[in-house]
Amino acid sequence: MILHFVERVLQTILVLLVISFVAFMLISTLGDPLGVLLPPDATIAERNALIARLNLDQPLLQRFWSFVMGILQGDFGLSYRTQQDVGAMIAERLPATVELAFVSLLITIVLAIPAGILCGVKPKTLVSRAIMLVSIAGITLPNFVIGILLIAVFSVHLGWFPSFGRGTVVELGNWTTGLLTVSGWQAIILPAFTLASFQMTFVIRMLRTQLMEVGHSEHIRFARARGLSETRVWFVYAIRNALLPTVTMLGLQLGNIIAFSVVTESVFAWPGLGSLFLQSVQSADIPVIAIYLIFVGAVYMLINLAVELSYPLIDPRLKRRSA
Repeated sequence: MILHFVERVLQTILVLLVISFVAFMLISTLGDPLGVLLPPDATIAERNALIARLNLDQPLLQRFWSFVMGILQGDFGLSYRTQQDVGAMIAERLPATVELAFVSLLITIVLAIPAGILCGVKPKTLVSRAIMLVSIAGITLPNFVIGILLIAVFSVHLGWFPSFGRGTVVELGNWTTGLLTVSGWQAIILPAFTLASFQMTFVIRMLRTQLMEVGHSEHIRFARARGLSETRVWFVYAIRNALLPTVTMLGLQLGNIIAFSVVTESVFAWPGLGSLFLQSVQSADIPVIAIYLIFVGAVYMLINLAVELSYPLIDPRLKRRSA
């Protein structure tokens, strides 16, 4: 088990180094930082100081090493568009994206898991058929269409929720949150549900498929032959076997929520990392784009690592196999 943990951590570090190198080459080969960051009347001393600040006077591999060490120390470089520290820009937008991802995942867990269990345990009921019919819309309709429909119904027609912005936020040290105010919760409901709609569809359909498959397995038949109740058969034996792929899906979907919230944040004018990335693409702000790619890669790898390491906790048989 320990060797497996060490192996997975080393693989994660290696992949993050590869992602960092790709981002570094993106910064090094695209754009002219001196032409963008220096004013037209800049002196030679200012030019040399910026060259030293950006490590442009070093060999390529040494610059990459300085780039990696700078990231580890919190130095993410300068934005071409605003000439601000990229780390400060990321830190300013991060709370909004994290809260949106958290609420979206919470909606997915609360709604999709019970719906998936119902559809798997009783697939022929009218409610299960209705859930599966509605879930088709979650697959076929793009996020921006769902977002626009929600705005039209709940913001324009009913006036229940705001159509843009984050609402009133509260500062907790260096962190800002809207989850402590009523307007913050009102503002996050529609974008969070828009993001969750696609994830809920996958979780419902996967959990339903897994439960229906497990329900016909030998050990479930044996449990029924022993005279166990249907509730105990499904909720003690069947669901445990269906949880592993579901947990994997939830972990990957959390990464998707953070990485691909660009469209949803744009529709709702949500001040998160997705909207920052979109602005950076429109203005060719290469350093911000590169750091965003590293951040997304790190999120995916760390979530994937956490999911894999949680498998033995869900199913102890895996712990014995890896021993």
